[in-house]
Amino acid sequence: MKLSSNWFKTSHLAALTVSLCAVAPHAMAQENYPSKPIRIVVPFTAGGSSDIQGRLIADYLGKLYNQSVVVENKPGAGGHIGGRYVADSGPNGYTLLLGSIGLHATYGVYPTLSYKPGTDLKPITIVAQMPHVVVAPPNLPANSLSELTKLAKDKPGTIHFGSAGVGSSVHMIGELYKMESGAPIVHVPYKGSSAALNDLMGEQIQLLFENVPTVISYVQTGRLKALAITGDARESQLPNVPTAKEGGLPGLEVMSFTTLVASKDVPDALVEKINKDLQKIYANPDFRKGLEKLGMTPVGNSPAEAKAYIDKEKARWDNVISVAKITVGS
Repeated sequence: MKLSSNWFKTSHLAALTVSLCAVAPHAMAQENYPSKPIRIVVPFTAGGSSDIQGRLIADYLGKLYNQSVVVENKPGAGGHIGGRYVADSGPNGYTLLLGSIGLHATYGVYPTLSYKPGTDLKPITIVAQMPHVVVAPPNLPANSLSELTKLAKDKPGTIHFGSAGVGSSVHMIGELYKMESGAPIVHVPYKGSSAALNDLMGEQIQLLFENVPTVISYVQTGRLKALAITGDARESQLPNVPTAKEGGLPGLEVMSFTTLVASKDVPDALVEKINKDLQKIYANPDFRKGLEKLGMTPVGNSPAEAKAYIDKEKARWDNVISVAKITVGS
């Protein structure tokens, strides 16, 4: 059967109309975004560094959008309860996640996760980076990384380091120290940093590789002593504490990080719009100061840059997980 040219034209026009009708709602949704309240899921308990960052972003985004932006805490499974919740939240971009190194780079410690963080979550930006500080009770007979390593090797199995749980940044940086130094220190996981910190000050454990805001007041008042900073430069609030590189361990130069991410189902165009709106917030000196007061270095990069950074960190920590044979329960 021979079909006329008019049939082809009519058929093509109909297909184009259907295609445009399918695209139009998404384009309109992006143009009108946000037309209702936004949730930022923080996958940890209230009061911690991630929670404070989430509320800071919510405050400034709410003012920018003239719309309600609320923080919802969904702790559990190293942050993956909240991660899975956002991954399943659909394509409209009204449910975002304040992510972490544990959610993006060290989830290899969970061999049976019910979702795939690397593909089910779409990066919007890296919010900020933060060094950690190696802290110990004042009576530990070591005042530097080199002295700590010697002490651990002289008395193997007697130096215990706490963490906020298997796969947390506090845990993984401790494992990285073990790899780089060869020090036979022993991991003791807790359900959160506060419990580990209490035992450190009670001298039940001997070390923490904790983020700066959590322990800085204890260091400044002498209740704990700091042996090293894991960043690439000394911390302005702890100017007398050397970097790990200065302490002879350049491989311990490492930062933890936080992100803002969406479900993989959120269109790229909407992710780009949210990122551009965030750039307006990052241009505000008060917002940047809010992060800096937490000991964070503001980042605010593009979605592509954020993904590249996450992929690089994932490869680094996968190696640590593999070498140290770390799984949940270890």
